[in-house]
Amino acid sequence: MTTAEVHKLSKTLLRLHKALLDAERVAYEQRHGRIASNGEYLQLVLGHSDFAWIRQLSRLMAELDDLADHEDAGTDAIAELLTSLRTLLTPVEGDKGFGRRYQEVLQHDPEVVLAHAAVKNLLGG
Repeated sequence: MTTAEVHKLSKTLLRLHKALLDAERVAYEQRHGRIASNGEYLQLVLGHSDFAWIRQLSRLMAELDDLADHEDAGTDAIAELLTSLRTLLTPVEGDKGFGRRYQEVLQHDPEVVLAHAAVKNLLGG
């Protein structure tokens, strides 16, 4: 994958990440009431258990951006990270972590479905 392709994937992952955060915010507010401010929302995203599942994707995205910013990043490191992303974003029946919640959101949120398809297309699958 070229540097330009990695940057395009990074932008596409940001769209998916935002869609997931938006979906989880709606679900959180349905259970707990309206989030009062952006600061409170940020604290929830960073520390509340309802948002913890998304942090796996956040971590992989940060690693991808870090690799993209280093011209000396090895192709093996990028390939390994792409494999991790493919695995994470492939819902598996019976998964109790990221995959379970991701599958639920995919079934109910068209924006997540579109973003997911765009990412999978760039990942080659």
